[in-house]
Amino acid sequence: MEEFPLKDKTAIITGTNRGIGFSILETLSKQGCNIFAHAREKNEDFEKKIEVISKSTSRFIEPIYFDFKDSEKLRSEMFNLIKSKVRIDILVNCAGIIHGGLFQMTHINTIREVFEVNYFSMLEITQLVCKSMIRNKKGSIINISSVAGIDLSEGNCAYGTSKAAMIAFSKTLSYELGKHGIRVNVVAPSLTNTDMGHSDEARKEREMLSSIDEPFKRMVQAEEISDIVSFLASDRSSFINGQVIRIDGGNKF
Repeated sequence: MEEFPLKDKTAIITGTNRGIGFSILETLSKQGCNIFAHAREKNEDFEKKIEVISKSTSRFIEPIYFDFKDSEKLRSEMFNLIKSKVRIDILVNCAGIIHGGLFQMTHINTIREVFEVNYFSMLEITQLVCKSMIRNKKGSIINISSVAGIDLSEGNCAYGTSKAAMIAFSKTLSYELGKHGIRVNVVAPSLTNTDMGHSDEARKEREMLSSIDEPFKRMVQAEEISDIVSFLASDRSSFINGQVIRIDGGNKF
């Protein structure tokens, strides 16, 4: 196996300041990838962390900042990046927010906010980046969804349906972009051992773990997700397109 399967490739990864996104940043960098690392706002601690990773892997890592709720800032930052004529080989849409609650108890504006962050902002970034990929006739887009978008259940009127929309979009886009040499795939983990996985909103899923038999009676580790992402980003997965890869230990919540 090639030691650096992503050598000299360049990726944009959203939501890299912590959790799954930060793990993906680390893994792709170690495998030779240069990275534009998105975070919502400038953070000195975050910049120190990516500086350490950049030095240890000898890879270029540059932070880019914008809030997904600020469409004008999002477009401005992405336009500046694309205008720089840097070849973008990989896009990982990882940023997202969680929400749990019954439909009749959830304000419509809350649902709109979840969709704005988890779905519409992802669409906007992807639309801008895929134009560049089409010119290059090659690329890999990996969208981080959730099993909550597949096994829809009570209390998932916002988060679950936004992740289901991401999956439907990804499958549609894989058909549109496949003819241009661009692959689009989805990674759908279950409850993950991150700050989000330990939040109040994820309490129900944590309680369900108690009914599962060993050895899968645990959360997904962020590194298990980033390893799959790095595979999908590389040419090792050159014949995988339009797929949804679950990482859930075979559990059904």
